Amino acid sequence: MSDENITSERRFATRAIHAGQEPDPETGAVMTPIYASSTFAQDAPGDHRGFEYSRTGNPTRHALEVNLANLEGGEYGRAFASGMAAINTVLNLLEAGDHVVVGQDVYGGTHRLFTQVYDDYDLGFDFVDTTDLDAVANAVTPATQLVWVETPTNPLMQVNDIASVADIAHSHDALLAVDNTFATPALQRPLEYGADIVAHSLTKYFGGHSDVVGGALVTDDENLDERLGFYQNSVGATPDPFACFLVLRGIKTLPIRMERHSANARELATWLEGHPDVRHVYYPGLDSHPQHDIAAAQMDDFGGMVSFEFDGSLEATRTLVSSTETITLAESLGGVESLIEHPATMTHASIPREDRLAVGITDGLVRLSVGLEDRRDLRTDLQQAFDDAKGVE
Repeated sequence: MSDENITSERRFATRAIHAGQEPDPETGAVMTPIYASSTFAQDAPGDHRGFEYSRTGNPTRHALEVNLANLEGGEYGRAFASGMAAINTVLNLLEAGDHVVVGQDVYGGTHRLFTQVYDDYDLGFDFVDTTDLDAVANAVTPATQLVWVETPTNPLMQVNDIASVADIAHSHDALLAVDNTFATPALQRPLEYGADIVAHSLTKYFGGHSDVVGGALVTDDENLDERLGFYQNSVGATPDPFACFLVLRGIKTLPIRMERHSANARELATWLEGHPDVRHVYYPGLDSHPQHDIAAAQMDDFGGMVSFEFDGSLEATRTLVSSTETITLAESLGGVESLIEHPATMTHASIPREDRLAVGITDGLVRLSVGLEDRRDLRTDLQQAFDDAKGVE
C-alpha cells in the first residue's frame, strides 16, 4: 500500500507529518528533497518518469499537493505561488456573463480582485451577508456559477454555515468555494460539509513562520481538478520547490500550533471582552458570538484570529496598534509571532470607506493574529498599548 493511501487511515496529526512524504528511495532522506530543477530527462520523446517541466509538475510540489489534499479530506490538491493566484484560478473557471455571490466580509485583496480586475471582464459580483441564508438565496440568479465565502471571515470573524450555503449553491447548479485560511483543516474541513473547492493562503498557518508565500486549492471532483490544473499550468503561477519545502516543513507542526493559537486567542478574547476600552470583540469561541453554535458544530476549535472594536478615534486606534512591543504591527497572519493590524488603513484599505463602514469595518476595528508567545506577555503588551492610546483625540 502506498504512503498516499495508508495515511488516509491515520489521524490528522500523523497525516500532517507523513501524507505524501516517504523517505527518499535512493538516500533514505526523511525530509522531502528540494528538487531545484526546471526540467527532467525523458527516456524517449514524451516518455518521462512523471515529471517533465517544473511549471507543469515538480516532485517537491507534488508531495505538498498530496499532503494538502489529504489533510482537507479531498482527492486532489493544487499549489500556487500565492493565495491570490489560487483565487484567480477559481475565477478562470468562469465565462463572461457569469455571476458570483460573495460574502460581504472578505479579505481586501479578494474584494479588489473581484471588483477591480474581473468586473472589467463582464463578470457580475453581488456582495451579501452570507450568514443570512435568505440573503444568499435571494442573491442567486440564473447566471450564478459560483458562491464564494470565507469562514471565519476576514476581519469580522463571521461564521458561515457551510452545509446550508452549499445546499443553496447546488440547488442552482453553482459551485461553492470556501476560503479556509483562518481555520485550516486542523480545525475545519469544508469538503465534509458540501463545499466543491477549498482555498488557502499557504502563507499563513500552513507555513506558520512568516517566511513563505503560497496558495492552494483542494477538491474532490476529478473534472474540476483537471480544469484547475489546466489553468495552473497554462497561467504558470506555481510555487518554486523551496517554497513548497518550507510549507511542508510548516505543516508538520500545524496541529500542535493550532492548539496553542486557539488557546491563546480564546483567553485574549475573553480578557478583551471585559476590557473597559473595548466596545466589542469578534471571536467565534465566545458565547456572545452570533454564530458561536455554528462554529462549535463545524469547527474542532476556534482558531487564532481575534478582532475587536476599540473605543477611540481613528488617531487613537492608530496609536494603539503602533504602541505594541511584543506584538508586531504588520499585515498577514498565522505565524508563530503575534501580529496586530488596522484593517481600515492596511489589509482592507483598497475597499472604499463607505463599503467598509456598511459591512462593519470601522476606523476603530483592530485585528489580532494571536501567536504562540506566553499569553500573559501578550495581555501586558496590549494593556500598555491601551494606556498609550488613552487621551489621543
